[in-house]
Amino acid sequence: MLPVRTGTPYLPWHAPCEATRLLRYGLRRQGFTHTYQSMGIGVRELSVLTELTVWCNDGSFVWNEEGGAPVTHPIDDPVGAAQRIAARYRQRELSHSPIDSVREPTV
Repeated sequence: MLPVRTGTPYLPWHAPCEATRLLRYGLRRQGFTHTYQSMGIGVRELSVLTELTVWCNDGSFVWNEEGGAPVTHPIDDPVGAAQRIAARYRQRELSHSPIDSVREPTV
């Protein structure tokens, strides 16, 4: 546990940069190994998949589900956000899974 002085306005993971970094680590533990983190003015972005970008702004992680419906999750729970994203996108991968085996052509 990190020591926090009295009067600290927010815990370290409430800072968007730190929260995004912790989300990235949480996603890595869930098997998302190729992510890209960038910073804008007041907004942090994390590209997880081609079709999935997570923004960190105003105390929330925000991403869009299929169809464009926005999803929010509090930044003080990056592990929960990673689990939620992994569960959603693993479910999607299973429904769109490629052929389990590839056969060699016979001559």
